[in-house]
Amino acid sequence: METLKFKTNIKCSGCIATVTPHLDALSGLKKWEVDTTIPEKILTVTGDDHSLTSRVVETLKKAGYEAELI
Repeated sequence: METLKFKTNIKCSGCIATVTPHLDALSGLKKWEVDTTIPEKILTVTGDDHSLTSRVVETLKKAGYEAELI
């Protein structure tokens, strides 16, 4: 299992609702959460796929959001 953290522009519960179906559909992604209470809006993902980093970034981009691995 691997845990990754991304700085995002996911700002509120509405944004989370928008990305939920996209992230939930990613194979190999076991758990994810966004901390919208901090300025960096950190997305933490846990999964077991080696290509998870690029797939999370691409999935969020398709949903209209940005993510940068930190």
